[in-house]
Amino acid sequence: MTEDTPHIGDDESLAETFWAVASRLRRQTQQSLAPWDITPSQSRALGVLGRHGEVRPGTLAEHLRIAARSATEVVDDLQTRGLVERRPDPDDRRATLVALTEQGNRVSTAIRTARRAEADRFFGHLNDADRAELSRILRTLRD
Repeated sequence: MTEDTPHIGDDESLAETFWAVASRLRRQTQQSLAPWDITPSQSRALGVLGRHGEVRPGTLAEHLRIAARSATEVVDDLQTRGLVERRPDPDDRRATLVALTEQGNRVSTAIRTARRAEADRFFGHLNDADRAELSRILRTLRD
């Protein structure tokens, strides 16, 4: 290892460093959501609906990687706030679809813009090569 090579201190493991960075990113993300008084789960749900359009609650739960019951709670909260609505599924009378309302679409777009700006600030001190390498590593670990 050369002096230029980043390394983990003797008292901090790679996992501890990773969790410290993840925790910092999570705190900053929560702060970026403050103007909308929205939880990270609600924000993620709006993002899924913004990307995929109307979906069944079970499909939303799969995208969010949460239990169906938890997805129902997220949808209930978002519906109470006027950000999503439930609609009958035209292909199955017994099923329901969840869709963004006009207000939900505006909020989703604003949140996406704020989160992108926050991520740019968070990762801004990395050069392009470091960002590309970090992205590659994280994608490898995610899969």
